[in-house]
Amino acid sequence: MTITRKALSRRRMLRGIGATLALPLLDGMVPAFTAVGKTAAKPVNRLGVVYVPNGMIMQGWTPSTQGAGFDFMPTMAPLAPFRDRLLVLSDIDCMVNFTPGRPGGSHAKASTRFLTAVSPPTSETWLDAGISMDQIAARVLGQQTQLGSLELAIESGETAGSCDNGIACLYSNTISWRSANTPLPMQNDPRVVFERLFGDSGSTDPQVRAARIRQRRSVLDSVLEEVDDLQRELGHGDRAKLTEYLEAIRDVERRIQMAEAQSAVTLPVVDRPAGVPAAYEDHVKLMFDLEVLAYQCDLTRVITFMMGREFSGATYPQIGVPDAHHPISHHQNEPDKVGKVAKINAYHVLQFAYLLEKLRSTPDGDGSLLDHVTMIYGAGMSDSNAHDPHSIPLLLAGGGAGHLKGGRHIRYPKGTPLANLHLTLLDQLGVPCDSLGDSTGRLDDRQLSIG
Repeated sequence: MTITRKALSRRRMLRGIGATLALPLLDGMVPAFTAVGKTAAKPVNRLGVVYVPNGMIMQGWTPSTQGAGFDFMPTMAPLAPFRDRLLVLSDIDCMVNFTPGRPGGSHAKASTRFLTAVSPPTSETWLDAGISMDQIAARVLGQQTQLGSLELAIESGETAGSCDNGIACLYSNTISWRSANTPLPMQNDPRVVFERLFGDSGSTDPQVRAARIRQRRSVLDSVLEEVDDLQRELGHGDRAKLTEYLEAIRDVERRIQMAEAQSAVTLPVVDRPAGVPAAYEDHVKLMFDLEVLAYQCDLTRVITFMMGREFSGATYPQIGVPDAHHPISHHQNEPDKVGKVAKINAYHVLQFAYLLEKLRSTPDGDGSLLDHVTMIYGAGMSDSNAHDPHSIPLLLAGGGAGHLKGGRHIRYPKGTPLANLHLTLLDQLGVPCDSLGDSTGRLDDRQLSIG
């Protein structure tokens, strides 16, 4: 990084008609240091969570060896290029003890407990979970950003179909809870997310939004004059970085427009809102690209993402699995069904690898976004056939702005609550919390950060 005496504001914005465009971290935003021995500001640590539904075929996930040099089982194989940025954590429980008086609803409770460590009641109307760890972080980290947090998903909660027996659908549709009684909706429409990040019409009416899109054409067109003015202030390296960032925005915008056109022309009758790509993989990549842009321009430092909702009946014919996900997750140990669920598990991991590569290839200060993020990937249950909340599939990715040292598989004592990990990560994010759900303490922070 080039340190200069003249520093641009870290909160510098480009403003146009109906658009506000935050900038990524540029070299020119780092203030000059005149005293000998001083270094650049400490990098920002972001939090990301990627949740996968309906459990996991654990024999295809869990490494057979511990420590450094662990082996990649088939499900986790797409993550091999990121070994040095991975911590695989085993024998951590999403629920240590069943909550008395709150039986049943294993799927809905798996997603609810994942970040709250609280088992919700068996009720179709009563909402009672607990604040999720991402929202504890957002209360503090969100004071520094335009948005406190982003909640993203692939499936729409409005068109998700059946929910877990006797449990309110809201428990299956989100992993983020602002309070015990306030679940946060997960947004699956890339256009809505894009407008939240870069400018909104002020109306959710589709015709109003479409008219605004036609009138303005694009976010970048509306701020073009300010872009030209800013580039004259920047050095060569910052101009290249800004150009790359703007091209990424243009690419995302173009893909959203293509999805909207395809939704209107080739899919006249669909349950999804306009702007949602028809192909699952296209949809996931577009949402991950928006996540990277949100981190890159520091619009938020807390993002949760549901690869699918619990009880999901999504099918994956593109990988040879036309069966609905939830029914075959109850595989009864039948080899054919086990193999199909393992294929879905690996396919989800492959999408996650795309996100990690985008983060790794996006510069941020003296490193990359992958260096400066703490990413949690996992499910709220292990063996879905048994609805088992013990020894869940779980890993951390990223460098955590210096807090995480990857390249290892760590086994914890059986019965270790997932909430203990959350407390530890909140400490690393600078948001200490006394307790969370069924927490019994903290993990040894040194285990996550030593080589």
